[in-house]
Amino acid sequence: MADELIESILNESRSFAPPKDFIDQANIDEEKVNNLKKQAKENHIQYWATLAKDQLEWFQPFKNILDESKAPNYEWFNDGVINASYNSLDVNASKSPNKTAIIFETEDGKSEHITYKELLSKTSQFANGLKKLGVEPMDRVVIYMPMCPEAVIAMQACARIGAIHSVVFGGFSSNALKDRIEDAKSKIVITADGAYRGGNIIPLKQATDEAVSQSSYKVENVVVFQRTGEKIEFNEKRDVWWRDLVSNCDSNCDPEPLNAEHPLFILYTSGSTGKPKGIQHSTAGYILHAKTTFSWVFDIKNDDVFWCTADVGWITGHTYVAYGPLLAGATILIYEGAPTFPDVGRFWDICEKHAVTIFYTAPTAIRALMKHGDEIPQSYDLSSLRLLGTVGEPINPEAWMWYHRIIGQERCPIVDTWWQTETGGAMISPLPGITETKPGSCTTPMPGIDVDIVDELGEPVGEANQGGYLVIKKPWPSMLRTIWGDNQRYIDTYWEKFDGRYYVAGDSAYRDEDGCHWIMGRIDDVLNVSGHRLGTMEVESALVANEMVAEAAVVGRPHEVKGESIFAFVVTKGERPIGEDAKKMQEALREWVAEQVGAIAKPDEIRFSDNLPKTRSGKIMRRLLRVIARDEAITQDISTLEDESIIKQLQGED
Repeated sequence: MADELIESILNESRSFAPPKDFIDQANIDEEKVNNLKKQAKENHIQYWATLAKDQLEWFQPFKNILDESKAPNYEWFNDGVINASYNSLDVNASKSPNKTAIIFETEDGKSEHITYKELLSKTSQFANGLKKLGVEPMDRVVIYMPMCPEAVIAMQACARIGAIHSVVFGGFSSNALKDRIEDAKSKIVITADGAYRGGNIIPLKQATDEAVSQSSYKVENVVVFQRTGEKIEFNEKRDVWWRDLVSNCDSNCDPEPLNAEHPLFILYTSGSTGKPKGIQHSTAGYILHAKTTFSWVFDIKNDDVFWCTADVGWITGHTYVAYGPLLAGATILIYEGAPTFPDVGRFWDICEKHAVTIFYTAPTAIRALMKHGDEIPQSYDLSSLRLLGTVGEPINPEAWMWYHRIIGQERCPIVDTWWQTETGGAMISPLPGITETKPGSCTTPMPGIDVDIVDELGEPVGEANQGGYLVIKKPWPSMLRTIWGDNQRYIDTYWEKFDGRYYVAGDSAYRDEDGCHWIMGRIDDVLNVSGHRLGTMEVESALVANEMVAEAAVVGRPHEVKGESIFAFVVTKGERPIGEDAKKMQEALREWVAEQVGAIAKPDEIRFSDNLPKTRSGKIMRRLLRVIARDEAITQDISTLEDESIIKQLQGED
């Protein structure tokens, strides 16, 4: 029955209307959304001004809305005065001081609840500690922490005093940390003795020591949170224990009144080669989009328990862990460990234990857990879930359907969100209770976001199902302001392609007959095979739709006749095939893809491995796969790779 349902959805209607009971309780209805879109269309600038006045608390109201004088370095509300931490904590602590702000689940199964009143107190205390170290507005502070409440406290404390935080994912190597310290010219580094991950301890302090000692920029202090109790090297002249720093600090700290355009944070894009690319976000514009999109996309209610599985080292963890939910006064869950520890049921165990109502994760995680079958999630009580979400990359239809059937039990709408580090928050997404969803489509733009698909000349493609460049035609408040220290690179990367007319997302996409958007992948993930443009996602989806395949990743390989050939890395649901079994399965899968997509999409080579190369946050390292497919030497940093043992399999040597 399940296979018949999937086949029906993939080959026929492919759409789901929101359940009636969800529609009845949804925060915003179709009439309200239509009004918002109408307002945005009639007066784009005034639309955002009205939202900013309604949604945010200002110390000094703005009069200027959008300053285009230095376009594409747009400024929003640039004469207003505001504070992100005040809007996140003080506002909600005054309304609901005893409401749980954070539920913290440790890898060994312990739990901690922190109220808004307590979170405000802890943040203020740590903010005063940073002041004691001489941190001032505009100083940069690097945060290299485990996924624990103190990471959020550190971010909020920086925002409170006007310091610019730059969170570095705790899985990055010391060399990657060093590069980010140097580029940001960070005065302070906040870290921990270690982090728990998959039953192991990640030595964060050791990596920090290596980074700081090798950095050409002198870090004044390293603040160390004691998480594991492991013995570490401690530099008495430079290092400060978190507990000692806050021990005599007041738990009240007045929020710094900051200009709306004051930089809130720098976040370096993951996987970049060469010099790190520091995406700079402002204060007011960013928190406006974080709050409104969180409230609308996730239909947030007062008693919801919201769990976004992203680490705060990524933009998703910024917008939908550390800021958006707290701005909206929600309860969030933070989990510090691996999704498969101590077993592959850990995510579902946590959902049951804490009665999670909204679950937001990456397609990669869904596919990885799907590989282990239906029985594991079905053994847990997931009845508390009412809404599911995906983020980070396009989700293939089969994974969407499994998520819908097994996790959502066919009653939870799925919000498939498209956005980027650069955009600050969700740009294209279903609105639950309103939008008819399609497996694999992020559907339609958010109110106020003017999206189009254009050809090589920058002209709208017009026709349905015709691919092109995804662009955003009008500025929006949460857009990146620049690349830290390199504005020309900002202009060249995002605006040069079409002479500054549009923000160029770097993704290819198409719009179907119903106006729903389908992301085909990065522009450099679109293959040109014998003159035919094929999205890698299209081939991957076809492969994963085969019952033998758990996961697949497709990259292009230079070909002297075709231009590019298709190289597929495949993880099977059973044991990894070898020898003659591998050859038979390769041929079967090639024919399968030909049936699903067309002969032009048949992979020229298929290589089997036990897993795909992923970072510890679950993101597939596609640049590494391209290097391997081209038989090039691996020179990139692979310190964030979850399992280095699969490299030989990927290279065909094992």
